[in-house]
Amino acid sequence: MSSAADLLSDPAVNAYIHRLIGDDGIGLIERFPEEGEYSDEELAEKTGVNLNTVRHTLYTLYEKRLAEYRRLKNNETGWLTYLWHLRLDRVTDVIEEDIRDVLEHLDARLSYEERNDFYMCKNCGVIFTFTDAASWNFECPNCDEMLDHFDNELLATALRKRVQKIKESLGSD
Repeated sequence: MSSAADLLSDPAVNAYIHRLIGDDGIGLIERFPEEGEYSDEELAEKTGVNLNTVRHTLYTLYEKRLAEYRRLKNNETGWLTYLWHLRLDRVTDVIEEDIRDVLEHLDARLSYEERNDFYMCKNCGVIFTFTDAASWNFECPNCDEMLDHFDNELLATALRKRVQKIKESLGSD
């Protein structure tokens, strides 16, 4: 497994993780002990990162499967302790999953743009599908202004290009 410093030296990985957890979270990752499992309190003490930031960072990374914990129960007190370790070896898979999710949403939006004809109120700036516009007799329901046809080809073209670039980057042309 690559060290956290090695992974964070990759600009794409660094940007992704930074977007997830911010500067303070990056600081935690950079100072996270490489071996072993640690409670959130131990991590705050060892790294000098605020306890709330440690918890927030760990939960955020856990949601993306980039951190894991083992739960221990103190039989005398009933208290639970969570011992954390990082799983940054999964980061490329997680990034790819997120990219595929974005691709799915962009594909759906492109399909919507290609399937519909749009009309716009120049007064309000609101855009309606043909079906909605026709149900209001091509008059804006907000201001009674006549709706004009809206050419969405520029948006559809931009979506097609973005979808194509993402597919190329994933190797699924």
